[in-house]
Amino acid sequence: MMYRIIALAAALGLFSACGADRNNAQTQEKQERPPAEYVNPFIGASTSTGKAGTYHGLGKTFPGATTPYGLVQVSPNTITGGDNGSGYSYEHTSIEGFAFTQMSGIGWYGDLGNLLVTPTTGPLHTARGKEGAGSGYRSKYSKEDEKASAGYYAATLTDYGIRAEMTAAPHSGMLRFTFPENKQSRVQIDLARRVGGTSTRQYIKVVDDHTIKGWMECTPEGGGWGNGDGQARYTVYFYAQFSKPFKKLGAWKADIPKDWKRKREEIESDRYQERVAQAAVMDSITELQGDHLGVFAEYDTQKGDEVLFKSGISFVSMEGAEKNLQKEITGWDFDGLHKQAVDLWNNALGKMAVSGGSDDDKRIFYTALYHTMIDPRLFADVDGSFTGGDGKLHQSQEYTRRTIFSGWDVFRSQFPLQSLINPRLVNDMVNSLLSLADEKQKTYLERWEMLNAYSGCMIGNPAISVIADANAKGIARFDKEKALRYAVQTSNQFGNGERGYTVEPFGISNTLEYAYTEWCTASLAKSLGKDDVAAIFEKRGQSYRNIFDSTKGWFRPKDKDGKWQPWPNEGRLKQWYGSIESNAYQQGWFVPQDVEGMVALMGGNEKVASDLSVFFEKVPENMMWNDYYNHANEPVHHVPFLFNQVGKPWLTQKWTREICRRAYHNSVEGLVGNEDVGQMSAWYVLAAGGLYQVCPGKNRFEITSPVFEKVTLRLDPTYAKGKEFTIIAHGNSPANVYIQSAKLNGKPHNQCFIDYSDIAAGGTLELTMGPKPNQEFGK
Repeated sequence: MMYRIIALAAALGLFSACGADRNNAQTQEKQERPPAEYVNPFIGASTSTGKAGTYHGLGKTFPGATTPYGLVQVSPNTITGGDNGSGYSYEHTSIEGFAFTQMSGIGWYGDLGNLLVTPTTGPLHTARGKEGAGSGYRSKYSKEDEKASAGYYAATLTDYGIRAEMTAAPHSGMLRFTFPENKQSRVQIDLARRVGGTSTRQYIKVVDDHTIKGWMECTPEGGGWGNGDGQARYTVYFYAQFSKPFKKLGAWKADIPKDWKRKREEIESDRYQERVAQAAVMDSITELQGDHLGVFAEYDTQKGDEVLFKSGISFVSMEGAEKNLQKEITGWDFDGLHKQAVDLWNNALGKMAVSGGSDDDKRIFYTALYHTMIDPRLFADVDGSFTGGDGKLHQSQEYTRRTIFSGWDVFRSQFPLQSLINPRLVNDMVNSLLSLADEKQKTYLERWEMLNAYSGCMIGNPAISVIADANAKGIARFDKEKALRYAVQTSNQFGNGERGYTVEPFGISNTLEYAYTEWCTASLAKSLGKDDVAAIFEKRGQSYRNIFDSTKGWFRPKDKDGKWQPWPNEGRLKQWYGSIESNAYQQGWFVPQDVEGMVALMGGNEKVASDLSVFFEKVPENMMWNDYYNHANEPVHHVPFLFNQVGKPWLTQKWTREICRRAYHNSVEGLVGNEDVGQMSAWYVLAAGGLYQVCPGKNRFEITSPVFEKVTLRLDPTYAKGKEFTIIAHGNSPANVYIQSAKLNGKPHNQCFIDYSDIAAGGTLELTMGPKPNQEFGK
């Protein structure tokens, strides 16, 4: 009996050891999981105003396939009109088709969504039809088997029984359609389709029995960015091939009366769509040009037959599109191309590594990092050629031309993040903006650039912030004299000037934001030895003081005669009072260049800390749009870190962890506001990593409570002395959110901030965490 017990115990011990080894192996495997596997492109993929509780909607991201900063995004489109900038919203039940260009996280009606490809069966439909109406070429799709990951998207179009999959390369993309048995299977392309409007002129040419090429011209007359107010004017060129030869390529051509307007509201109308539905159909063409065209290739398919479609995209020429495709996709290996896309993402996302936290935390983090790597995207072809702001062909070997600069949003977190992990990208964007101003013969730098358009969207002079920050960090690789010239001209043309403040409609927002970028101009001038210029703009950097009303204890707009605007009954909480997309309470904290001076005006550290606490404590649990700390919009994004600068760093630690927990989720509604071209996600990446830069242009990074036990930033040796900078949070957990002590490279560090030079030098910041505040740390 004893022998049997011993033998059984030995056997159980061996089993336990094997189990432990297996568990250790599984743990090791989990820790070494490639970062792309954590990406969930559905996070934020909704435009629903109902679920957001406000006209701004939710994240407005797209779930389709793209590559890091790629020119091409192959993505499902569920809607053309309305304030649906990404072209997709998760709650929609049907898909119009799959486009090769998209925008991420933007409002203002959006743009792109070009080269819309839809696989269909049965009778040909030339109009897209309406969501939920069962009409047109759109199809219902199965939510159960909709899939999205980094570099891949798939859905089943249930009206047709077709499985659609897609992947991408930087300048090109591929779709794989698996058809049912049908004698009328086809791949059709709506050349007129455009998010927020329509392309206004199209061209198609048959090259051979499996190749087509053409272009789609998009102008403000066709709506698009800002429904035309964004002045987007571009042409998308394509060179596309089918894996199976077509015996003929058909087309449709709608007769749109010349006197019809073609803005967003018009193309959404029943009469417009009825005219498109009645388009003339041609069974075979070799070349065609018109105002509203579509083309289709038909096949006789057996169940399981695959037809693949690939296309190069260019904003330069059809020849450029052909070169892009031939360089990137030489054959028909869909799975191989998908693997290449995943490899590109793993390499890009590998610039930051995290460990600890939950699986959801990692999914939120790496998806956020993924969303920061969509824009500013490539605008040049594979040979470096691009269309400039003058409409002419240009080529640069010194920098890569990029586009989509959502300035008012991204100067706050997106570009400070990129300055750490992708400084070359920062320089590409600055050079792109400087060159664009030259090409368009403008005297100022654009706020919100899209495909060479000077849209003038939002306020402020954000390009100056990005320039000053790159200069302060020593990573600037652009013509600094030219940059200063444009900064001065921009500040003089759009700034507080000699008056010392800006009048309505957004007197508070404009005055404060201009004061900041005027300070940035001074900083740049001083570094170049232009002390006389620096003195002028240093003074203007203090112009925020000119709209502080001591009787109200807050900022207040003035009219052109210098008189105070009437104070509202709601006080600081009145939305749009002197402020854009915010109220005075939210906008009034924006004096990043002189927090100490702002605090003195407001009554000192204790009073400000108390006011800040109210600002956060009144926020709803879900952190959706509200009158206090409104994380759904950008003006307040730096505010949680102000506690560090008023002697209460433990409250910065508390509230940044709360925001990370309450405003970001691994779900479709996982972003409480518009993604805004990387800004919302960049905030999370920085804050969850334990760092944040309140004032781009100053090299101070605030230290806060990281979500993870370990965060590593891989530095670019061309711009930084070190290879890696690591933050380790000992004892970190959802309960242990407070920093007890810190060490920098093994030495005690009792400051709640760190200089950029310490990060760039490489090294380790160690934090010891605990469940209660250590009010002595960082004071």
